[in-house]
Amino acid sequence: MAPAELHVQVCFGPQPPGVPIILDLQVTPGATIADAIAMAVRAGLLEAALPGLDLEDSRTGVWGKLRPRNTVLREHDRIEIYRGLIANPKQARRRRADQEALAANRRDP
Repeated sequence: MAPAELHVQVCFGPQPPGVPIILDLQVTPGATIADAIAMAVRAGLLEAALPGLDLEDSRTGVWGKLRPRNTVLREHDRIEIYRGLIANPKQARRRRADQEALAANRRDP
């Protein structure tokens, strides 16, 4: 016998990083990631917590693994909405290395 509702969570890490927003939802069996996010939006839960968030461009996942929005949910899934990167990690590392090299050259006579 299938449960009447599934218990899931929708999570989002705010910018700047801080305490994540975690919303508990109950969805019908067969619901997808997109359905759960739409339910949270309709209830005004995400809008109140994350004004100006563009959900269309955000990537999603379940328990830390990228998943498309048409993924069917299971009991106790944690849906994660990922914010975009502010900077490319490779470029940021390269920039820090360049700055450290410049600082080291200034110290050498």
